[in-house]
Amino acid sequence: MENLQSITKTPKLKLDFKDSKYATGRRKTSIAKVWLKKGSGKIYVNGKLYNEYFADEIHKMQITRPFEIINQATDYDVRCSVKGGGPTGQAGAMVHGISKALVLFDENLKTTLKTEKLTTRDSRAVERKKPGRRKARRSFQFSKR
Repeated sequence: MENLQSITKTPKLKLDFKDSKYATGRRKTSIAKVWLKKGSGKIYVNGKLYNEYFADEIHKMQITRPFEIINQATDYDVRCSVKGGGPTGQAGAMVHGISKALVLFDENLKTTLKTEKLTTRDSRAVERKKPGRRKARRSFQFSKR
């Protein structure tokens, strides 16, 4: 019982996102709620900085991609709460949400982000398993004898 008291909770970040734009991003089974405002380029995911939340470098690059495309890498602050799926789906959902929020900020960015296919939801998801098969399409091993 004494160990429970010694564990300290991490303090919840109080971020001011009053004059921000909101967008929802989705990918596979992940949903990202994104708040975007003018700022200094900080990206928070579920209360942590994005480089602490995501371990893989590919996911970190993926998240900053919408800002690099519009050449404004440090002009916006992002607060995001993401749930469901794994790291790849969550990163993809964040990119979708950030891109949609950027379009709400500036309508002129829509063509740039649309050519990179960032404003479109990636509808690919895992195909369901069918009866009489081992996976979605893979058959059971055929035995001749």
